Amino acid sequence: MISAELELFADYHQIHLFDDGSAADLGDAWTDEAVLDHLAVAADAMAVGTSVNVNVAVTLEVLEAAPEDDSAEFDHVVEGSLQVPSGRLVVMGCTDYEPEAARFAVAAGPVRVRAARSNLAEAERLDIDSDDDPATMERLRLQVWPAPLDDPVVIKRWKPLEA
Repeated sequence: MISAELELFADYHQIHLFDDGSAADLGDAWTDEAVLDHLAVAADAMAVGTSVNVNVAVTLEVLEAAPEDDSAEFDHVVEGSLQVPSGRLVVMGCTDYEPEAARFAVAAGPVRVRAARSNLAEAERLDIDSDDDPATMERLRLQVWPAPLDDPVVIKRWKPLEA
């Protein structure tokens, strides 16, 4: 297993993952359903929606097989698939400079990504100040493993108390 800790600027409320060399435009992937699910998926790219438009704490885990279901520990959990023919997955904030973005070795071919988000109530409450303290930051764990392509799915949906 490969594991990395990142702090990424979730500009436009999104974190991007894509195949190194992808030319995908995720603009069309943000359907009404994708906005509701916080997950936009294209053939070789995806965007995970965030609650805040500031830095988020991101943990990336590259696994050999599907992980156990620990969704009870998170606020919102979604899964989606993408093709990574290069075997290099790029993870970055929406407007980060791609040549300097983090890259991770993954199995070349189709992969599944589980995006599990936590600390959402506190991050939303503090909004632009949520990244002032690690205790109040939105947290996003990305788990990636080789798997056949499959439709996106919401495993656990977060509902704000105010909504």
